Amino acid sequence: MDKLAVETSTGKNAISPNGKKPIGQRVKEFIVDYRRQWEIQSMIIPGIIFMIIFCYIPIYGLTIAFKNYTVIDTLATAPWVGLDNFRIILSDKYFWDAVVNTLGISFLKLGIGFVIPIILAIMIYELNSGRFKKFVQTVSYLPHFLSWIVLGGMLITWFSTTGLFNQLLLSLGVISQPQNILLDAGKYWWIATLSDIWKEAGWGTILYLAIMAKIDPTYYEAAKIDGASRLRQIWNITLPNMKSIISLNLILTVSGLLGSNLDQTLVLMNSQNRDKAEVINSYVYRMGMSQGDFSYATAVGLGVSIISVILLVTANKITSKLNDNQSVL
Repeated sequence: MDKLAVETSTGKNAISPNGKKPIGQRVKEFIVDYRRQWEIQSMIIPGIIFMIIFCYIPIYGLTIAFKNYTVIDTLATAPWVGLDNFRIILSDKYFWDAVVNTLGISFLKLGIGFVIPIILAIMIYELNSGRFKKFVQTVSYLPHFLSWIVLGGMLITWFSTTGLFNQLLLSLGVISQPQNILLDAGKYWWIATLSDIWKEAGWGTILYLAIMAKIDPTYYEAAKIDGASRLRQIWNITLPNMKSIISLNLILTVSGLLGSNLDQTLVLMNSQNRDKAEVINSYVYRMGMSQGDFSYATAVGLGVSIISVILLVTANKITSKLNDNQSVL
């Protein structure tokens, strides 16, 4: 028996049947590594403490979802009601209306808003003029840095009967009478989708442009020699090299299907379009903060979080299958 076999059998370099080292050995190796780099390793301790205080300890508050909590109670004294809050959710018509609105807006954003940053990034990357490229990037990034309070006020003004949008349609002869578009509930999904794309599309190109900047230019030179057109180069070189970041963004987007933009909703929603504008986040906010039903709002939030995790894992599994069983997370 050789030396390696002896060491393995005696436990010095023992490996468990599943291919992993025993826990005790991994702990010892961690301690050794920590002692060797204790100055650097210690820098992460404040971050760990911060996460424990503000991320993990508040998890105890999720018990409110299983209690009948009021403002005169504490987390310990509030009476337990089991799954009663979740049963109320399942029979709540207004909650399911909010779910439909959330999914409708989210799928529109997924179908349109996910593709546009990729197209915009490729178009910016293909620009030859450096100054013009920087100008386009700056203009496309700018809306991201404006709050929804500012952008919402602009949209409310533009969509009013005397606003820019109505005046433009009147001058083109598209409409004969001005109308306040934000008061039309049937158009709200498109308003929410397109305004979100306007705000975030430019910012969404940053990761794609960073990836494209790392692509070896010799690939394009070889493709030109072979007679490949610019579109063929994009299809066969640019997009395949962006596959990992596209997959990552797709996973994160799918996991957030039930989480619509609360700021956007609160700014653009009014009494006339509420039927189509109310989303899960605004519904939770209204039930918890406005009506004081904290247990119900917490139960909704907990259910949405669980479903979001399931969507995240499912999307990761599907994309890993499409990427030769390599996960991007």
